[in-house]
Amino acid sequence: MHPFEKILSVMLEDIELELRGLKEVGWSNFLLNPRRLRGSDFLMRWSQGVWSEKRVIEAVNKTRKFYAIPYGPSGTAPTDDVRAFELYFERLEKAGLGDIKRPDILVFKIGDKAFVDKFLGKVGGASELPFIKEDEMKELIQKAIIAVECENSLWVAEKMPDYGSELTPRKRLEGKMGLKKTAVVPTVIIKEEDRAPLKKWQSQNKIPIHIWHVFFDRAYGIALDEAERLFDEGLIQQTIQVFQAPGGATTSKAIYKIYYLYAYQLGISKSKPELVPQYIEDKNGHILPYVTFNGGLMDITQEALDVLEKA
Repeated sequence: MHPFEKILSVMLEDIELELRGLKEVGWSNFLLNPRRLRGSDFLMRWSQGVWSEKRVIEAVNKTRKFYAIPYGPSGTAPTDDVRAFELYFERLEKAGLGDIKRPDILVFKIGDKAFVDKFLGKVGGASELPFIKEDEMKELIQKAIIAVECENSLWVAEKMPDYGSELTPRKRLEGKMGLKKTAVVPTVIIKEEDRAPLKKWQSQNKIPIHIWHVFFDRAYGIALDEAERLFDEGLIQQTIQVFQAPGGATTSKAIYKIYYLYAYQLGISKSKPELVPQYIEDKNGHILPYVTFNGGLMDITQEALDVLEKA
């Protein structure tokens, strides 16, 4: 799957727009050269992903103790033009770097900000980082205290049906503590296909990776090593989800949904983002509307600051 489609893939259970009783949908042929976008869910997914990464970076930088920058291709890609976003991944593919897995964010101590900014200035800015080979960025990477893989969900965490439920012994977990199988709670998600590449990056660079998952009202985090412990001990089991790409292709992927109860609270929303209507138009005049996320503030919790202080 092309990296452009891969990064916009959405779990089918998260696709909210359903049109029933229609045999043909005019905008199903919407061309975004050369791929097709079959619904506003994928564009909204792009906007949501961009917004969530910017939100945690801003929150970290607001602490004045730590300094975060985008590092992976999703975080350094253009943020205000979906066509430019696509072309960015075209360039990444042509450079032979489309399948390289890097964490989305690097976090540094504030004292290293001048060094980081100077490094970025020399390479042409953060947007150029995905096109630079890893061994040419050792100086930058080694200054980081943690690397972050960023995920997001379109949920208000506190309003999820089983938020606040307590862990109890579960038969399917052989008596280990857990929640009911159908529990709807905030989770930190890790894809099985990402585990090996992330562990390899962590091992090669000796920089711990954390997974940060952003919801509408708050965010949670967990160290990759801690997540692996939960998997090894059978406390979190693998589930299979079907993902759909903008071009229509579906794939089944194994993922892990880590209960927020096992994670540290990363941040709490202080103001909600504004949902702004937007659209794109193809060369034939077809209109595809979607919603973008704009603004909103999040404060890093003391619990998360303690995690960073100890990193």
